[in-house]
Amino acid sequence: MNIVIKVSDETKEKMIKYYADKKRDKTIPYVVFQAQDEDTVITMYTSGKVMFQGTSADVDATMWKEMDGQSLNDEKEADWKQYYQCSSVGSDEVGTGDYFGPIVVTAAYVKKDDIPYLESLGIKDSKKLDDEKIKKIAKEIGKKITYRSVILSNLEYNEKYNKDINMNKIKAILHNRVLYQLITEEKPKFDYIIVDEFARENRYYEYLKEIPQIQRGITFMTKAEDKNLAVACASVISRYIFLMEFDKLCDQLHLPLVKGAGREVDKIGEEVVEKYGEEKLKEIAKFNFKNTERILHTIIY
Repeated sequence: MNIVIKVSDETKEKMIKYYADKKRDKTIPYVVFQAQDEDTVITMYTSGKVMFQGTSADVDATMWKEMDGQSLNDEKEADWKQYYQCSSVGSDEVGTGDYFGPIVVTAAYVKKDDIPYLESLGIKDSKKLDDEKIKKIAKEIGKKITYRSVILSNLEYNEKYNKDINMNKIKAILHNRVLYQLITEEKPKFDYIIVDEFARENRYYEYLKEIPQIQRGITFMTKAEDKNLAVACASVISRYIFLMEFDKLCDQLHLPLVKGAGREVDKIGEEVVEKYGEEKLKEIAKFNFKNTERILHTIIY
């Protein structure tokens, strides 16, 4: 599948930053960059057009169109309202773009009656809240709603990740686990099950073909945390757990680890290797990230 969109200069800068560590190391005429993000190859041209190629191309293109503020049809906007004023189960993950720190996935159940209270807390996508706000409101959410979370350490991630099991497959397995667990154990009454879309529906279920217990009946949507409070709560709780685990890791290493996967992360990675050795890096970092190659190439043994 090939999809081409045109974005504003502001969105171009956001995309350049977002895909910085996923860029391919080759120069193409009239191309700002080419990157690969799981199943999708992204090519940005100097004209401002961006081409998405791959099985999840429509998901990635839609995400950037919405971020660019490009209008969506009124019918779809109206459809989204029904996913907000409802009882729902939603799931979201944190940590997949961080070199250090675990992957955390949470499924949360929000009843329609809970919505006013959650709105009073200012629940939003965890990416739009600072760490202190997350730590404060996550505890309040936990008292009010039912949720299930799973933490995948980087040691476990590195053991699982290979040519047959990529990041999206890992995410699908973890989302399915918490959704199935919450719905089976709690038997909540809901109108929808909503997942923040990271893969097309058929691909999502293809990732789960070897899993015996599968939660079906899911509605997939991009930027779901902005359209549904169950997903927003799942995002906040996941972020809170990630922050707690990240702080523990900093304390264990006696190093100020950095979130994300930018160049500043490489410097800390070098310190980890110099202080504890390469094996420690394999234990605490997502080893398939490009940071690893940069870190190990700068170490002199």
